Amino acid sequence: MSSYKIIWSKIDEAPELASYCLLPIVQNFTKGTSVSIETRDISLAGRIIANFPERLTDEQKIPDYLAQLGDLVKEPIANIIKLPNISASIPQLQAAIKELQGKGYDIPDYPEEPQNDAEKALQVRFAKCLGSAVNPVLREGNSDRRAATAVKKFAQKFPHRMMQPWPQSGSKSRVAYMNDKDFYGTEQSVTIEKATDVKIEFVGKDNEVKVLKPKVSLIDGEVIDTAVMNVAALRQFYAEQIEEARKDDVLLSLHLKATMMKISDPIMFGHAVEVYYKEAIDKHSDTLKEIGVNLNNGLTDLLEKLSRLPDDKKAEIEADIAKVYESQPALAMVDSRHGITNLHVPNNIIVDASMPNVVRDGGKMWNNDDKLQDCIAMIPDRSYATMYSAILEDAKAKGQFNPATMGAVSNVGLMAQKAEEYGSHDKTFEASESGTIRVVDADGKVLMSQNVEQGDIFRMCQVKDLPIKDWVGLAVKRARAADTPAIFWLDEQRAHDREIIKKVNEYLPIFDTVGLDLRIMKPVDAMNFTLERTRQGLDTISVTGNVLRDYLTDLFPILELGTSARMLSIVPLLNGGGLFETGAGGSAPKHVQQLLKENHIRWDSLGEYCALVPSLELAYEKTMDSKVKILSETLDEAIGIYLENGKLPSRKVNELDNRGSSFYLALYWAQSLAKQSHDTELQTRFEKIAAALAENETRITQEMLDAQGPPADIGGYYMPDHDKTTKVMRPSYTFNHIIDTM
Repeated sequence: MSSYKIIWSKIDEAPELASYCLLPIVQNFTKGTSVSIETRDISLAGRIIANFPERLTDEQKIPDYLAQLGDLVKEPIANIIKLPNISASIPQLQAAIKELQGKGYDIPDYPEEPQNDAEKALQVRFAKCLGSAVNPVLREGNSDRRAATAVKKFAQKFPHRMMQPWPQSGSKSRVAYMNDKDFYGTEQSVTIEKATDVKIEFVGKDNEVKVLKPKVSLIDGEVIDTAVMNVAALRQFYAEQIEEARKDDVLLSLHLKATMMKISDPIMFGHAVEVYYKEAIDKHSDTLKEIGVNLNNGLTDLLEKLSRLPDDKKAEIEADIAKVYESQPALAMVDSRHGITNLHVPNNIIVDASMPNVVRDGGKMWNNDDKLQDCIAMIPDRSYATMYSAILEDAKAKGQFNPATMGAVSNVGLMAQKAEEYGSHDKTFEASESGTIRVVDADGKVLMSQNVEQGDIFRMCQVKDLPIKDWVGLAVKRARAADTPAIFWLDEQRAHDREIIKKVNEYLPIFDTVGLDLRIMKPVDAMNFTLERTRQGLDTISVTGNVLRDYLTDLFPILELGTSARMLSIVPLLNGGGLFETGAGGSAPKHVQQLLKENHIRWDSLGEYCALVPSLELAYEKTMDSKVKILSETLDEAIGIYLENGKLPSRKVNELDNRGSSFYLALYWAQSLAKQSHDTELQTRFEKIAAALAENETRITQEMLDAQGPPADIGGYYMPDHDKTTKVMRPSYTFNHIIDTM
């Protein structure tokens, strides 16, 4: 009977492990309807494998499912549930390659410093797997992200307990950012009136022209911009903040987005490592160069490559690294028990996940003694740092936020068709020498020109006109539906935002805005306005570009709900389909570590549960199958019961975990289906299933608890063994039998 497909993405880490338990439930509950649930492998390992078919056996090959889904999202039939995937850093890519090689896959090593054309080509090939390789391909629409009503009510009734008070005696913590020569200060922007192709050129001091990117095709109304990060100013900024942290006796921390901004931010991270450890690195610079140390990959890259040296030389460098800590300010720690600092690995502290924790923890981060301490949070670029500064200053003045009374902050985000910075990877360059980088159109006209010094970071971004118009319309739609003020976070002092403001003012009159509260504010003012409302228990819609969409949909959910994984993210695709994203995966690695250690997985699949509701609603709209509509309505009801009964996974071993939570979702969903009377066939079918699940509740939960405690073997991290993982994630024979025989 099935004819309409919902695609469930196969991804990485904890969300993927949880799918081993949840997906069989969903697939069996939807049997007998016009909907089928199918998977597509877009995991990091899957994408690597798909990239090298000529080196693999037929049994090892995996189709390029990401490319297939990239085509599907442009079709009206698209219905994709997209779980959070790894935005791979180079160390993660290398670890995944090593694991695949160990499993017999003939995947080449990643060439960090290519020595010839073949290695350069290989590096370009691997670039498809680095950073946010998935999201820009699938996000063929703008983002509507908010907490489901039941989730928000639950969070207010049972507020999370992670909030730490801001000290009444005052806090030394602050956000530090550059005042000049950053991306914000150097940005230029233009709107393309007529479709054209442009190229990006470097012009040296000798006027020799080198083409950095031969062709970028632009369409009517597209906004493009360029900006430069001056690395001399960046390094001076780092040095100044190191001195400030030493003087104030606070932790030093760096907050970037090396996963999404996979070219620019690792470079900025590397400069921070080099400035902080300058004394040791300068002393051993020749040796470190000889063994191929790449500081863009963090201190860990240096420490691991010391094994290539004789023992005495290795010990000497390790001692000099340790000596640095005697004179430099203490670093914020990622894992104090294992000595992992903020500067060890670029993807360990990601700004959208780390800064909400600073707010949540009373302005503090963890120190080497595993205690919370005031900190300086370095966010070099002013484009978004100022709004983080605003919330820290608000908390200093007014105290910690109260999850029981906070208003909700939802988001409408401009992200369709690789909008703005998150689509800039292929147009980001590190200047090899001083000169000029310029954007030239097909007629030879220079549209923008940036002076650069050696090592400076240049990037070009773009956003198309149709996504902007759709974004404005979506903001109006959400403001109308929620009867809530919608604030466009746009800064008229920033070149890019000035062009976007023109378009917002052009498109707003097209829509029915009568009676709506729609405003344009620069990020600092928008943050202060939003915070004032949320402290009063009032809701606000943030309408933002792509980066702020990412940042705010972690910041406010972490404060309101305790996690951003419980957010509902609906992406109405431009051509009529739907993409349903399921929260954030920033904590997913820690969840896997706990599973491997003690067979307890605390991943919260509430985001997946909630995403399935609108996915089924869309499926009903496309098929008009009343059974699908009932499945959606009863699932929504079941989620409310699940929350009311407090069946979320515990963080502690030998208590309810993700597997038990999914059992309870299945129980409540089956009971809701059994109670409804709109479809007697569904009612009769699920009366038996609900009865079986209820009668065996004690046995099922005990079977799941009995599995916990000992280490778990899933046969791999980036590419787990299917049979081993199934055994771990489906430990209850009783539950499996009921579900699999539906």
